[in-house]
Amino acid sequence: MSKKSSTQTPKTPMTKEAASRIQSATAIKDGGQVAKDSFAAIAQRAAAKNSNENK
Repeated sequence: MSKKSSTQTPKTPMTKEAASRIQSATAIKDGGQVAKDSFAAIAQRAAAKNSNENK
């Protein structure tokens, strides 16, 4: 039985635009705040990393 790595490359990398939509929706829901450990924050970090890797 093989184990799957938790650091697999996603089929569709996170884009800055997608992360922005996620962060906006989170901020609206939470009164303008986005916690640093939220999914929105993780999405922003992933988008920034993907953006830097494509340069």
